[in-house]
Amino acid sequence: MTQWPVHAEIAGPIVMIGFGSIGKGALPLIERHFTYDKSRFVVIDPEDKDRRMLDDRGIRFIHEAVTQDNYRELLAPLLTKGAGQGFCVNLSVDTSSVDIMELCGELGALYIDTVNEPWPGFYFNTKLGPEKRSNYALREITQAAKRRRKPGSTTAVSCCGANPGMVSWFVKQALLNIAADTRLKVKEPQSREDWAKLARKLGVKGIHIAERDTQRAKYPKPQNVFVNTWSVEGFVSEGLQPAELGFGTHEKWMPANARKHKTGCQAAIYLLQPGANTRVRSWTPTAGGQYGFLVTHNEAISISDFFTLKSGRKTVYRPTCHYAYHPCNDAVLSLHEMFGAAGARQEKVHILDENEIADGIDELGVLVYGHKKNAYWYGSQLSIDETRDLAPYQNATGLQVTSAVLAGMVWALENPHAGIVEADEMDFRRCLDVQMPYLGPVIGKYTDWTPLADRPGFFPEDIDKRDPWQFRNVLVR
Repeated sequence: MTQWPVHAEIAGPIVMIGFGSIGKGALPLIERHFTYDKSRFVVIDPEDKDRRMLDDRGIRFIHEAVTQDNYRELLAPLLTKGAGQGFCVNLSVDTSSVDIMELCGELGALYIDTVNEPWPGFYFNTKLGPEKRSNYALREITQAAKRRRKPGSTTAVSCCGANPGMVSWFVKQALLNIAADTRLKVKEPQSREDWAKLARKLGVKGIHIAERDTQRAKYPKPQNVFVNTWSVEGFVSEGLQPAELGFGTHEKWMPANARKHKTGCQAAIYLLQPGANTRVRSWTPTAGGQYGFLVTHNEAISISDFFTLKSGRKTVYRPTCHYAYHPCNDAVLSLHEMFGAAGARQEKVHILDENEIADGIDELGVLVYGHKKNAYWYGSQLSIDETRDLAPYQNATGLQVTSAVLAGMVWALENPHAGIVEADEMDFRRCLDVQMPYLGPVIGKYTDWTPLADRPGFFPEDIDKRDPWQFRNVLVR
């Protein structure tokens, strides 16, 4: 695209927390699509290895960590400097999403993040039980903050990256596509209940966030280095949390080590094992049937919760939803190496930038299954070559995230009094309209694959042959 649209004006200061791979990738998109006062653009990060990018642009850099002790004192003056409404773009690990979004609410500043992040120590606190270390617990804290907000409060967009975030918009488009292809005449849903009724009417049993990252490094992974295409700290943290999934009303079986939550929305369960060491069967167009990791993500809970139908207090419909993630090959090797060392992460970490990748795509979409046409994958097949042409400082994985941040920022500026929202509650059409130019081919493809397909039958298995889409058949045991 030779002429990129300017979507909105940010009238006040911009404060970006974190300048890792996602921060660096988001910066040129902010520059490209917003007008703003550069003298009030500030980036905060405890590392200064990429400071030159900011110095060359004349953007102020604060070489400091945002902590539980200093976040109010540090952020409040920056977000209220001068006239106009400030915007906090939180792209960091080890910063409490809820605390910072609450501060922004007090100050009247807009807020966005890509993950529901806690202060340091949460993920690796052995004094906390698995339930309390879960994304379900983190989301419930955010939901409680949402309920405390007064109507019309300043917008804070929670968990708006590729996933969580973009995939929630894909689910809605996929449902409309399936309805059209099965000749089901429906009006486009306007409410949460209407969306859930559509999913139930279509016969949807569940949704995999089905991803295959085929980006291939030019050089082999060194031993004792964790290599990934996005934040290693973020991946390891979520990978060591309990495996979590939204649990549908069609499910007849739970693993012996599965547990339900005693409080909250009750949309999800968790397993007493780490997600990055839990495999599930899934499908993407490039790979076909594949193993993925059942890594916990906010969208697994939020999507199942969003599409829940109740009759009084009784839940009458809810789809199963979970991540089924096959990361790049180097990340798979890194995980095996890490778990082989009893879960101790390698001392050295490395994120592959756009210059270190030979080829490949990040195929990220939603596999909506159980309906009349069996299963439908809808998503992005963004390649590293296309990424290089579209935006600098990032690989394909990064651009899927940063373009969703862009879309979320545009929506927040256009809806500045929405309170705390998740991607499921946003206008999916508007968000995808902003994001689509950065996603490469976005396709929908039906498949007759099920978790019962291609099993060699050499050993007896505890499976349900009557209902292929039971989690019993999806989980690799």
